[in-house]
Amino acid sequence: MVFAVALMVALVTRFNMTEVFSQEDFTMVKNPGKENMEIITKKGEEITRYKSNDNSSGDGNKGKRVGVAYELENGEIIYVPE
Repeated sequence: MVFAVALMVALVTRFNMTEVFSQEDFTMVKNPGKENMEIITKKGEEITRYKSNDNSSGDGNKGKRVGVAYELENGEIIYVPE
């Protein structure tokens, strides 16, 4: 039992997922810009996972990347078109 708990703690700290156990709300993006991208949000006690798929726009159309958004340390978001 002690080994299992130690393994869980090691995995959580290794993958920087300590936010899951905090009281704060957060949003995390795994594999950004790739086909297997996943967005994980936590609001209160509810954790929601959004996975990308081929029909994410609803009508089957594919989109294209038009730029990049950066969040600065002060919270401001800057959009840079490509």
